[in-house]
Amino acid sequence: MRKEAPADNQKTDTSSAATVPRDAAPMPHDENLWLEDIHGDDQMAWVREQNAKTIARFQDDLFDSIAGDIQTALDSEGKIPMVAKRGDDYFNFWRDTKNPKGMWRRTTWDSYVSDSPQWEVLIDLDELGAAEATPWVWAGASVRRSDNSRALVSLSPDGGDAHRVREFDLRTKSFVVGGFDLPSAKTRFAWLDDDTIIVATETDEDSLTTSSYPRQARVLTRGQAIADAPIVAEVPREHVAIFVGSDVGPADSDATDRVFAIDAIDFFNSRPSFIDLDMVTDESGSVTTDASAWEKTWTLVDVPTDVEVGFDRDFVLFRPQSEWNHGDFSIPAGALAVADIAEVRAGTIAPTVIFSPDAHTALQSWTWTRDYLVLELLADVQSQLVVLDPNDNFSSSRLPGVPANHMVGLGAVDRHDDTTANDYWLVSTGFLTPSTLSYGRLEPSNGSEEAGGADTARTTNGYSVPEIIKSAPALFPSEGFSVEQHFATSEDGTKIPYFQIADNALVLDGSNPTLLDGYGGFEVSRSPVYSPVMGVGWLGRTTTAAGRPTIPAGRPTIPAGRRGVYVLANIRGGGEYGPQWHTSAMRENRMRAYEDYAAVARDLIERGVTSPKSLACAGGSNGGLLVGNMLTQHPELFGAISCGVPLLDMRRYTKLSAGYSWKAEYGDPDVAEDWAFIQKFSPYHLLEEGADYPPVLFWTATSDDRVGPVQARKMAARMQGRGISDVWFFEDTEGGHSAASDNKQAAFTRALSYRFLWNSLTGE
Repeated sequence: MRKEAPADNQKTDTSSAATVPRDAAPMPHDENLWLEDIHGDDQMAWVREQNAKTIARFQDDLFDSIAGDIQTALDSEGKIPMVAKRGDDYFNFWRDTKNPKGMWRRTTWDSYVSDSPQWEVLIDLDELGAAEATPWVWAGASVRRSDNSRALVSLSPDGGDAHRVREFDLRTKSFVVGGFDLPSAKTRFAWLDDDTIIVATETDEDSLTTSSYPRQARVLTRGQAIADAPIVAEVPREHVAIFVGSDVGPADSDATDRVFAIDAIDFFNSRPSFIDLDMVTDESGSVTTDASAWEKTWTLVDVPTDVEVGFDRDFVLFRPQSEWNHGDFSIPAGALAVADIAEVRAGTIAPTVIFSPDAHTALQSWTWTRDYLVLELLADVQSQLVVLDPNDNFSSSRLPGVPANHMVGLGAVDRHDDTTANDYWLVSTGFLTPSTLSYGRLEPSNGSEEAGGADTARTTNGYSVPEIIKSAPALFPSEGFSVEQHFATSEDGTKIPYFQIADNALVLDGSNPTLLDGYGGFEVSRSPVYSPVMGVGWLGRTTTAAGRPTIPAGRPTIPAGRRGVYVLANIRGGGEYGPQWHTSAMRENRMRAYEDYAAVARDLIERGVTSPKSLACAGGSNGGLLVGNMLTQHPELFGAISCGVPLLDMRRYTKLSAGYSWKAEYGDPDVAEDWAFIQKFSPYHLLEEGADYPPVLFWTATSDDRVGPVQARKMAARMQGRGISDVWFFEDTEGGHSAASDNKQAAFTRALSYRFLWNSLTGE
């Protein structure tokens, strides 16, 4: 949902960025600046030494068992192969034990719904990587809509965000000689016609923003060098990025084809523009490469920059992040409003509200079929689906069959195909419920009975009852567990929801090994989802009588037979209750997210679920910053902390990897006024001499070009340098921000985290 900022791992300064303000905050002493040279020989030697110590400490028979079980679950043949329909084909990307890097493949509808689909392999990444001596990692594909015969395939050389884009022929199943081929970069692109694409990529230093995203959009024709392609739009260097896209249907489609360019000012403010493609098409029917023709025809959507904008045919949708007040209308934050595109062109926008949030319900996303608009809502973090009919003044009705404590997602099958125009995929999942994939249909307003991609029963309200197409098997034993939702009270009185997954016979004596999870940033919502990694790594663990002598003095002994408890906290900073839930914990209010998380920890302790020495927390990325603040601000609440791919040094975060693009979320540490509040949640600067910290594991990846490995390195080095015990570090070389480029690597890093946490809490 949120944009991912690019990065240049080699840079540790931004001297070419916007001028540092006069009231710049001082730069604190940093004895570990040398570790910011990511690929330096001395630095990598330090990483190898740290890795060796960590592996020697935690890789034992139990570790191997956990890692093996996690990989078995990730490689399971019973997983649902999710597909995307293009033309008559259904495409899927798949990894298993035989193909650890994965394969892109396709099948037909009849084969897909069978018990044993027959797949046609298009690209085998393991074979391709071996042939080209590059460990390619899949980053997606975009099939050309005109005839569904070509695709632009994105491949990362190391699992990072930068990827190479290559044109692939779906008939010959080979890369196109002389076709589109863009070097590895943080590229965004979209098809315009068979021989033309719009591209935002790196061509030289001037083509990038300070955040290292592309800032120029070019129109590239087949056979043309990217540096020779004309620039048709660009944004200032101090903005985050320019993003491009198109809504180009099949040749026989009657939909209006449009091209989009978004000036991402920061993570939450942008200026979208669009062009109807026929405005830049010449007499031969080809998209023009005349830059002046493009510059004259862009239409700016002139609305407040914090309003999210979406298009569909003659409709333009608006979702404001803050209340949008105008002389003629007022739209609440988090609402959804609609206007005719003619109003947008004329600059006379007067939107009509079609959804309004309340104190409990928030809009998460929306999906168009050909004739309907479907809203995905969360009501106290419980999924709801609402169908709106544009042909009936956007009248609404609830889509039935959404279970409690589950996450349900809906996606259009293929609205460009007449036979599936109003068909949808429905995915349902829960903490203890393996995913199911269903297929349903929304009736056209004229009552047409045309057949779609699946035979479905019809209901009296005009909707089909979704038919279950695929069901995933259970990948960890969940018998005897139950899911409960509770609410903790934060320092300012705000009620904070959290989910608890625990043994039905949970004994509330404070002796249960408990793992607290959370995120709390960038308006990202955390909701119930089936995770075999968590199920195997944590819920599947049971305390035994073995290994107890290794428990440090002063720690309570956890009785044998206790099963792991997993807790997910829906703290502020996320999007569970809409944009205001997010903005209430931004910048100077950031501490609210940490207060919420600590409140959930205290509630678990007060309810007797666990105790400080039996409670662990884990988080990655912004969640790594979250648990880093638990380490430094609330060490008394936790017995162990796993901190993955984290932000930790908030004084220099804007100078490391993609950090400059996150100033809207955290503030600008170069500004003294901002640093005054940022330093209060900068774990690297909150460490205190002589304080008693719980055991901590920092894990990251050398190839992470989003957050980067630097901050985890420096935090571990500072803690170790101050003589703090039980500080562990592990850095994988591949995998990017996920620290995993295949299932084996994912199983290893996650097993390391769970093994460390379980050992720290139980001594086993």
